[in-house]
Order: sequence, then structure tokens, then C-alpha cells
Amino acid sequence: MTSYIDGYNLTIDLLAQIACCGGRVEFTPAAKERVAACAALVQKLVDKGQAIYGVTTGIGEFARIRISPEQGAELQRRIIYSHAAGVGDPFPIPVVRGAMLLRANTLARGNSGVRLKTAQMLLDMLNVGVTPVVYEKGSIGTSGDLSPMSQMAEVALGEGEAFYQGERLPGGVALERAGLKPIDLTYKEGLGLINGSQMSTAGAALLLVEARNLLKNAFIASAMSIDALKGVQSAYDARLHAVRPFNGQNAAAANLRRLMANSEIIKDGSKKVQDGYSMRCTPQVQGPSVDAWNYVKKQVETEMNSSADNPLFFPDDEIHLAGGNFHSQNIALAIDFLAMAMAEIADLSERHTNRLLNPTLSGLPDFLVEGKGLNSGLMVAQYTAAALVSENKVLAHPAVVDSISVSADQEDHVAMTPIAVRKCGEILRNVSAVLAIEMMSAAQAFDFRQPLQPGAGTRIAYRKIRQVIMHLEDDRVLYPDIEKINRLVQSGEIVAAVEAELGALDFNAVK
Repeated sequence: MTSYIDGYNLTIDLLAQIACCGGRVEFTPAAKERVAACAALVQKLVDKGQAIYGVTTGIGEFARIRISPEQGAELQRRIIYSHAAGVGDPFPIPVVRGAMLLRANTLARGNSGVRLKTAQMLLDMLNVGVTPVVYEKGSIGTSGDLSPMSQMAEVALGEGEAFYQGERLPGGVALERAGLKPIDLTYKEGLGLINGSQMSTAGAALLLVEARNLLKNAFIASAMSIDALKGVQSAYDARLHAVRPFNGQNAAAANLRRLMANSEIIKDGSKKVQDGYSMRCTPQVQGPSVDAWNYVKKQVETEMNSSADNPLFFPDDEIHLAGGNFHSQNIALAIDFLAMAMAEIADLSERHTNRLLNPTLSGLPDFLVEGKGLNSGLMVAQYTAAALVSENKVLAHPAVVDSISVSADQEDHVAMTPIAVRKCGEILRNVSAVLAIEMMSAAQAFDFRQPLQPGAGTRIAYRKIRQVIMHLEDDRVLYPDIEKINRLVQSGEIVAAVEAELGALDFNAVK
């Protein structure tokens, strides 16, 4: 299947599909026309002798120095060389593929001044599976992700390193084996390949897909806990939430009602008038995280479909404008917000686990196992959840509030977006494990509620979990059980099983 990009309509789901699963990508005819028109304008302005940042001048603090037209191509190559200064481990292949797709999508808007053959090279590499080796650390997120994007561009020149068919190869060798020829650069094309936040934005887009899956798992985990604890259902009544019309809160409450519907355990009843906050306020805690996700998605998809470069060229007006569209403050703020929102999902989940394990709060056996004293049950699984939650509190400190001046104070405010993305990724991995521990605990609690059956959705999740781990009769090593459920969470298998019967768990309240 071929997907077509035009600089305006790329989504996080299409990006994830291409980055993770492959598929051919091409420019639309209109995009090709825009790219060609913009490249023609660059040549026209150079021929007129105009001073153009990064084309006929140096870059950064060297913008004050004029470059002759004859030096223009060499300048672009040296820009890539000098900016490829990253360190650390290589980015995962899907992130780099996502960045290649995003840079091509930015070029498709026809404001960056590169030739069509140069823009097409990114899609050609993507389509044949040549993925540049790009180091994770070194970008400050402003002037774009210069260092990682330069490593990506190196391979288009036949240099650097690339992964191809499972091997790590010199870039030129990878291109040759894939049947591609390196490109030569002309005016603006070095900057045109590197001057944007596409590496961070690709990472952010993939995190959003992961976070959506985790939020759906969180609805299921919470419903399982509340069901097992015979939660007082008035807290999830649609009428109660309708009078506080936050979208996420109402969506979360609706999902919980569907998941717990027809529970024999809940029907058996509780003598409580109301539950503790971590149960009663679940929609009010999860809901803002849903709203945060929706906001971050809008920010990221806007950036994905923007002209993020400098300078920008406008063929209709035959002008170029120097500015700061490469600055990724919007993505840094958004991902820091997502990191905090998802850390709160784990906070709530751990509190649910604590209530399930505490016999005073649950009415269930101590630590969800018989044989007091001899068995410790799931006691220390909660320790693990607590440790991960505490780690998330450190990781949730925003990266964007830091700024270090660079390039002799020419670039004196930066966003630190890549750090925000890396931290958020670690938080999501922790959230997944915390949710797995809650689900493991809730499934164990359901065993003690038998023969009463859980709700319409919670029983589906319970059965899925019992396919991979069995009831804890006597103490056993717990980490294999946690890991098995964690894989179900990360893969989306529990969500898929539930949604196959109940329909999609919605992020938007029914109007």
C-alpha cells in the first residue's frame, strides 16, 4: 500500500504505521510542484545577489559573514559535517524512520528551498529500508534537532552509517546495496535537511500512540480494582459527571461504567456510603490525563504538518523570510505536560494496588494470599510499583524550563525538547509496569470473589490475564508474572480483547 504526503495531513497513526511497520510513501503531485517552485525561487534570489541566511551567509553567529555563490554547495556539506556531533546510543529505528518521514513532509510544503530530488531521497531511503544510525544525545531542540538530523543527512550524502537488512553498514554501502545513489547538495539543502525538530517530533508522535494504549489499559485496570473492591457506583454515575463537563472526566467515567457493567461482585454490594479518593475520584484523576493527551496530539500533529525551517521561501511573493520556525518549544511543553499526565496514571494505579493488598481496606486476605506468615503474597510487587511511581516523580520535572545559551549567544533560548521526549519515554515504560502490577493484583482479588463474576469488560481482562499467569496459591517468584502481564499491556492485547466485545474505549465524552 502506498501512502501520499503533502505537508498538511499527516497523522500520528500514519506515522506510527510507516515508522514501525513499513509501507511505501510518495509525494502528492501538488507537493512536487510546490517543492520545485521553491527551489527555483532560491536560485533566482541567489542570482540576484541577495543575502540569505545559510545560503549566501554563514550560520549561527557566522550569519554576519557573506558566502560567495561558488561556495554555496560546499557550505551546505560542511553544515552537515560540523553539526553531526551527537553522542550516546542510537535512536530506535522507528524514531529515525519517523523523522525521515516528517522531514519529507515538511519539505513537501514548499517553503524550505530544496530540490525535489533531494526531498525524494528521504522517501527513497525510507521506502527501501535504509535507516541512518543516529545518536540520541546532543540536540538542544532549537535550531531544530541539528545534531541527529545531520547524522540522518550524512547517509543521504553516502556517508555516516546506516542500518540495512539487519546490518549496521557504512552509509555509502547501505545505499549501494539498496540501489540508491548519494545526492549532491546545492544552495540551502544542507540546512533544508537538518533545520527542524523532526527527530523530537517523531519521538513525541510515537509516545502519543504508546500513551493512548496505556490510558486505555488504565481504564481497564482501574475498573478491575474498583470492581474487585465492590466500589460504590454512585461515583461513576453519568449525572454526577455531566454537571462538571470536562471532556476527559466524562469520557473516563463512561468507560468505567461500561467496563464494570453487570458485575455480580458489585451487585453483591458494599455497606460503604462512599469510597476513598483513589477509587471515588478515578474519573477526576484519569480524565485530565485524557484531556492532556488530546491537547498534546493536536500540538504534535500541528508541528508534523508545519514548515519548520529557517529561512523560509514564499514563491508566490518571491521573498525569503528569516525567523525561528525551527524552535520546538511547543513540542517540549506539550511532552512535558504528557509526562506529568502519564505519571499521574501510575500514581493512581499504585494506590489501587495498595487498597487491594490491604485487608483493612479490601476485606480480602492479607496481600491477596492465604497462609498468613508463611506467604507474603503480592506484598513486594507493590514495593516495585511504589519505586516506579517515585522514579516518575523525578522524571516528570519539566525539561523545557532549562535553557543554555549557545553559538556565542546568537542562540540564547533553547527548548531541550529531546530531553523531554526521552524522559517521557521512560515514564511510559514505568507506567506500563505499574498497570501490570495493578492488573495482576486485581485478577488475584477476583479469584477470592468467586463464584461471583466481574463486569462486562473486567471479566474479559481477567480471562486474558489468566491465560498467561495462574492464581497465586503459595509464594513464587513474581517478576515473570509481572513481565508477562506487562507484555500484554504494552502489546495492547488486553485492550484489543476488551474492545472487540465492548467497542472502543473513547477519549471523547458523548455529546
